[in-house]
Amino acid sequence: MAIRLYALDGCPYCETVHDALDDAGVEYETEWVEALHSKRDEVKRVSGQRGVPVLVDDERGVTMAESEKIVEYVERTLA
Repeated sequence: MAIRLYALDGCPYCETVHDALDDAGVEYETEWVEALHSKRDEVKRVSGQRGVPVLVDDERGVTMAESEKIVEYVERTLA
């Protein structure tokens, strides 16, 4: 899948991004991460930090964090 979202179950910021992707009709895969920051090695590998949400758009070569920026990217680029 070209779009991956790294997210934590129950995270309100992650839910905001999920909603934006769903509303825009974007197909994506969710990679659920561990609650402990120290266990988020995959997130750190792709984004350089351990916070979520993180969106990876392989097709456009984009990796980004912070829900507000991700929602803006979804609305401007993917919708």
